[in-house]
Amino acid sequence: MFKKSRHKIIAAIMFVLILLLFATFCIIFIAGYTDMTTENRQLLKQYADTYTLPGEKNTENPPVPREKGLPGGHPKEPPMLELSTVYSAAISKSGETLAADTADVSAYSEEELLALAGEIIEKGSETGITGNLLYRTADKGDYILVAFLDNTLMLKSIATLLRYTIIFGVVSLIIIFFLARYLAGRIVSPLEESYQKQKQFISDAGHELKTPVAVMDANIELLSRETGENQWLSNIRYENERMSSLIVQLLDLARTENVLPFMEPVDLGRLVYGEILPFETVAYEKGLLLNSSIAKDVFINGNSVQLKQLASILIDNAIRHGEGGKEIGIILKREKHRAIFSISNEGSPIPPEQQKHLFERFYRSDPARAAQDGNYGLGLAIARAIVTAHKGSIDVQCRDGKVFFLVKIPLLKTKSQQPFTK
Repeated sequence: MFKKSRHKIIAAIMFVLILLLFATFCIIFIAGYTDMTTENRQLLKQYADTYTLPGEKNTENPPVPREKGLPGGHPKEPPMLELSTVYSAAISKSGETLAADTADVSAYSEEELLALAGEIIEKGSETGITGNLLYRTADKGDYILVAFLDNTLMLKSIATLLRYTIIFGVVSLIIIFFLARYLAGRIVSPLEESYQKQKQFISDAGHELKTPVAVMDANIELLSRETGENQWLSNIRYENERMSSLIVQLLDLARTENVLPFMEPVDLGRLVYGEILPFETVAYEKGLLLNSSIAKDVFINGNSVQLKQLASILIDNAIRHGEGGKEIGIILKREKHRAIFSISNEGSPIPPEQQKHLFERFYRSDPARAAQDGNYGLGLAIARAIVTAHKGSIDVQCRDGKVFFLVKIPLLKTKSQQPFTK
């Protein structure tokens, strides 16, 4: 129970932090990419605005002066074009090539730039990206300028940013995982300690109460011989028997929860069938019919004593809550890698708010009726403890006018583990 709680706390912490880290990294990555792209577009615009054909002077768009009064003399415009690799192609509106600038870089030839420029002019797009090049077109009156900015450096920077982000993220998640484990342990530890003390108290109280109950029973017998049976002695004997039954159940629960049972290969079908027979008379007296379907050779790794007790608890529970004239369904079958043990009785459905409390200690859906039939709300708690010790699960379902208790226990993995049967 507490192991599952730890796992849930770790999963919750990891989910929230992974979500926050992912959102943070996405924001950083998108912001960085957007900022670099915007800066490059501004560089291209600056280049296109100040461009002149070789041999001409730019009188309409002089270079942008540096802004005074700012630290370092940085202009408000993007960084200097001299720090970027820019290519250009000037084509007249009649299709004649006027100029092509490869920036003295062998990455692209003049023919390749002119071919790209022709395609871009034909598409009519003003800005965009083609391959590793960011481009911008500008109508310069007599000709059209297509300016290209090599985006390779930015893409490498983005790739480097992404790579280090992933590395940092993985390292952070590993650190967060161990931190989450530590926090989960600190959170669950007081609850687990309290639960262990509670179980120990139940076990100690059960053992301590056995002696006075046995003494009371012996004194009742002596008094009945001396004075004969009377109403007062009958009341004392009845309450003493109830107390003895409660102590036995408390000790069974403590033993089941605290002691690791001896496990061996057992045929669950034989055990269940053996527990059905004694209840046939009880069911008949209450007007109920036991209808069983038990599969053969359902081998599991378990403790035969506890499994018999499990079957007895569930069958007894179904009979006590079954309606007269109806039947009790008992089914044992194999399903994939699990043994499915199902007990059903026809009766009023259990409200969902009660279903989640049925397997808690001392929980009784009908306290008045429980007090009369000697039920203390420990039977299903013992059943759950037995199923948990066998690495299985137990659940309650209500459908088609019936109440089902479903037990699922793993089957033996290999046939070599099965006991020899004649």
